[in-house]
Amino acid sequence: MNEAFVELKVVFFASARDIIGERFIFVKLPFPASVQNLIDYLCDMYPEFRGKHKSFIYAVNQQFVDAGKLLNSSDEVGVFPPVSGGAGLPDICLITSEEIDLNQLSRQIQAVHTGAAIIFTGFVRGESPGTDIPKTDRLDYEAYQPMAEKMMQQICNEIRERWKQVYGIFLVQRIGNLEPGEITTAIGVSTGHRNDGGFEAARYGIDRLKEIVPVWKKEITQEGEYWVEGHFRPESKKS
Repeated sequence: MNEAFVELKVVFFASARDIIGERFIFVKLPFPASVQNLIDYLCDMYPEFRGKHKSFIYAVNQQFVDAGKLLNSSDEVGVFPPVSGGAGLPDICLITSEEIDLNQLSRQIQAVHTGAAIIFTGFVRGESPGTDIPKTDRLDYEAYQPMAEKMMQQICNEIRERWKQVYGIFLVQRIGNLEPGEITTAIGVSTGHRNDGGFEAARYGIDRLKEIVPVWKKEITQEGEYWVEGHFRPESKKS
């Protein structure tokens, strides 16, 4: 009887690629296998990886995951350091169809010198008293993903220009069908202290996300469905 295996493509970026010496490798692990099993394998095969693996971020099929995530054959696993928005500081800009894990995201913007994090979340509101359509069954979000993540990075850059003491930032927008109570968007900003501009930076970030990031939502109610559109239009460039 043949032993079952999980066969993966593992892709490395930036300093993780320097350690492995390859852009990608193929790995076969005994079934069942988790991201932690993959990490253990890489630590055994690449001694330098052992000293760095806790600082890396892991993604399965382009979605952030933690070490307990179970893997399937044909999965693509990405291994990389925090996305750099300048001076090696962590910026996480993500469009995802998966449930937003605030604990995991918070850990990724922490450091030994950060003592405060401001986190704002938006979630689906089931009732809107006083409006023409007071009840919402669900929302359907879609995004122009490559451009959306690029604009999120622009927002991170703008925050860093205005609030120099900000250390880590995450901006996350969920897409797909979401029901009342589910988180739709989240922003987190970490600083050394609570008075280092984190509150203002988080407020600025969510306002800008709603203004310039190409994400749309369709509101689905018992009365029908309709797209909710904003008002922002980019200024025309003078020739």
